[in-house]
Amino acid sequence: MPPLLSQIIHLFLIAIPVACIAWTVTHEEIFREPREFCQKICTNTQSVAKRKFFYLFTCEYCFSHYISILFLMITDFQLLYDGWRGYLLAFFSIVWIANWYMSLFGYLRQSLKVEKIEAKIKDESLKEIENMD
Repeated sequence: MPPLLSQIIHLFLIAIPVACIAWTVTHEEIFREPREFCQKICTNTQSVAKRKFFYLFTCEYCFSHYISILFLMITDFQLLYDGWRGYLLAFFSIVWIANWYMSLFGYLRQSLKVEKIEAKIKDESLKEIENMD
């Protein structure tokens, strides 16, 4: 096994593309149409299996599990232990870190939107004051 520090660095680095892919598919405009299609199937189908399958494309937390499995297969990353125990720990750790990244990104994005709205309101107020003079 590699040194613990190396494993932790790999963990945090592998979680970045997992978070990026999960966020992009479940939130960004480029995947809006497929996501809306999946949401429609989720709400209109009677089949539980079909509903759960299509739901995973609309939830960043759920989708991050599948992306994490893919990245574990690509990287062969194991955490703390060799074998299945190392894969299991790595799997849940990557999901957890990736979801922290997505939460942080969502918070920052929301904060930026609020700042833009506040700046726009202040601009409009200043324009009104200037027009009154």
